[in-house]
Amino acid sequence: MTFRRFAGTVFLLSVIGVLLSGPVVAAETATVLEQSMSDTLDIWREGRYEQLFERLAHRGKTSREAFVKQMGSTTIRPACCWQKMENFKILNEKRTEATVYVKVGLEGSTSGNGSSTREFKLTHQEGVWKMQLADVYAIAGVTGKKGGGAKRHTKKASPYTN
Repeated sequence: MTFRRFAGTVFLLSVIGVLLSGPVVAAETATVLEQSMSDTLDIWREGRYEQLFERLAHRGKTSREAFVKQMGSTTIRPACCWQKMENFKILNEKRTEATVYVKVGLEGSTSGNGSSTREFKLTHQEGVWKMQLADVYAIAGVTGKKGGGAKRHTKKASPYTN
């Protein structure tokens, strides 16, 4: 009887452990995703655009120099402290991709809207969860065009005209 009781107790504790480990793992993942996004927003707020560039995924053909120039020309920055991120929720998570929904507080917005509430895609690369370059551009109000906008074309005077 003692062995049966012991085996039953061990089995019951194992089942309870398995049931409790699911939410704990999910909570740990949420914390990692939230902390990674928070760290990226801090780097942006501090104006460390070269480091920010390295923390972004799906950069396409955008060069580091063009990115730094474009981000330096915008006045929009993530807010500080508790206003930086609110209502963080994981919508979808896979091994290397996650979609989160969060309200990002913003400062310097010309539209008067002090936040952006939307979905953000995160990609796990090089051991870090990275935000998408397009998402940062979107909330910063930066277009993805090189040079920050339309190019100006000027005509050169022809050497054959007076």
